[in-house]
Amino acid sequence: MERMEGVDAGYLYMETPTMHMHTLKIAIIEPREGFTFERFQEQMLARLGQLPPLQRRALPVPLSLNHPLWISDQPIDPERHLFLHDLPTPGGMAELEAVTGEIAGTPLDRSIPLWEMHVCQGMADGRIAVIGKMHHALADGVAANALLGNITDQRDDPEQNPVPQEHSSSDNWDLEPTPTKAEQTRLALSDAIRQMGTVHGLLSRTASGVSAVVRHRRGESVSVPRPVLDAPKASFNGALGASRIFATCTLPLDDIKQVRKANGVTVNDVVLAIVAGALRDWTRSRGEDLSGSLLAGVPVSTDDPEGPARLGGNRVSNLFTTLATDVDDPRERLLEISRTTAASKKVQQHLGPHMLTDWVQFTPPAPFSAALKLYSKYNMAARHSPPFNVIVSNVKGPAQDVTIAGSKLSDLFSVGPLIEGIGLNVTAWSYAGRLNVSILSCPDLVDDLGPLVARMRPALDELANMPD
Repeated sequence: MERMEGVDAGYLYMETPTMHMHTLKIAIIEPREGFTFERFQEQMLARLGQLPPLQRRALPVPLSLNHPLWISDQPIDPERHLFLHDLPTPGGMAELEAVTGEIAGTPLDRSIPLWEMHVCQGMADGRIAVIGKMHHALADGVAANALLGNITDQRDDPEQNPVPQEHSSSDNWDLEPTPTKAEQTRLALSDAIRQMGTVHGLLSRTASGVSAVVRHRRGESVSVPRPVLDAPKASFNGALGASRIFATCTLPLDDIKQVRKANGVTVNDVVLAIVAGALRDWTRSRGEDLSGSLLAGVPVSTDDPEGPARLGGNRVSNLFTTLATDVDDPRERLLEISRTTAASKKVQQHLGPHMLTDWVQFTPPAPFSAALKLYSKYNMAARHSPPFNVIVSNVKGPAQDVTIAGSKLSDLFSVGPLIEGIGLNVTAWSYAGRLNVSILSCPDLVDDLGPLVARMRPALDELANMPD
């Protein structure tokens, strides 16, 4: 049992009937001979001992006196976590994407550990898809990547990867007793008192960081966009409904790396430029006349790259950058994105990468959650400019093909949640030489993602074919 960190709890508080704060991982698998859903259930339950976040549920504190507790006090009931679907004919990616959108539009059950796995059979080529649905409070992209690595086969023969017997079923775990209401209250108050002792240091670090940012801005020639003030309002920026739509495409990672090398930028800059080119062409085809460049919110890991692998929680900050959609020339657009993103990173470094997460620790649970529910209920996001326009994430996944329980993982897609006012989430996840791009939206704002997805490859080709 442990106290949930404020940054993780924040994803619970943000959730409303129309703002679902779970992430999705879509694994396309070539199953071994004899694969059955029952066998998959057994394998999954056997491997839960290697996936600590999936063993715990969130236990709210009486009167919301502090953040919830993570506690493992119940055995895992597979019928509440593992589900089987038959894809409609012809069983292609379009059918899988439609099912994924339906799964994305349904909230997770807060009374049990915050995850589900949906096995989709009936794909035309004999493969199956496993859609993992996990609340953002459990893990960010880096932690999810580590969790995946924790269950992949490490030897040539998967039968020689036995799971320790004590982890073969959640019935054999050392389940914790559920603390009484009185004990929960006592722990909540004692943790809050202890935490208040950190406020003085946090105030001092914040003042120093803000001063450093002010000094930096005075000498910086590149302007970093300001949330809300500099974001135009696009058709996909507005109040969310509960439903979701989902679409994917795959791009060759080698082409992206060639563009990176030719222009002296980062892979992330190229990904942003691809999204920018696709959005620019798509919005113009819809007759949208934007008042300025679209802005992207980019989640950035704050993990120590030399540190140990992290299997849960969130160590992420956000930076804001232009997508330069008001720039005609593709190369200049890419370079403008690169310059602005680099400047935004410097601002974040001066402020301190952990500043946001440190302050979120003091979020008052009940008022924050109530305010967001009212904000969603009354469609307030439709009444003002968005803080930014689109979420764009880029996560480095496995560089080589991997297997899980002897079945080859042939492809992997991932997408994060939408937030009020931001009706597009674009998540790029690399896997075995490919960049798999997933887009999530709300049909109340975007009726069809196909035209946007179709513009991703031409946007890359535009960059790759630029003259030297």
